[in-house]
Amino acid sequence: MNKILLVEDDEALGLAIEFSLRNEGYEVVRASSVKEAKHQFDQHTFDLAILDVGLPDGNGYDLCLHFKKQNDSSVIIFLTALDEEANVVMGLDIGGDDYITKPFRVKEFMSRVKVQLRKRGRLETSSIT
Repeated sequence: MNKILLVEDDEALGLAIEFSLRNEGYEVVRASSVKEAKHQFDQHTFDLAILDVGLPDGNGYDLCLHFKKQNDSSVIIFLTALDEEANVVMGLDIGGDDYITKPFRVKEFMSRVKVQLRKRGRLETSSIT
């Protein structure tokens, strides 16, 4: 079962996303702050992290950099209301694997999650052979 770290400070949206991911068979650990997300990342191994950019004690960009520094193969999807081109480009340039803007379509979001997990699976498989 794939394990996903969901970092979202909006409680209602976080619950809805968590429900959708669990419904697809994923194990989800949710955090609502940078501090909590770093703690979870240090305690568990995740197949994917979904990061909001605007968090109460920092931002998802710094969190992405922290995760990539700890584990360069971390798979990161940004899920944020910041839809300016500069934000999208920065998110992808610092190591994000995808960037989805809010509001978003749930089925498309789930497909993007599956794509990133498939890519991760292929990368792990190809590095073994």
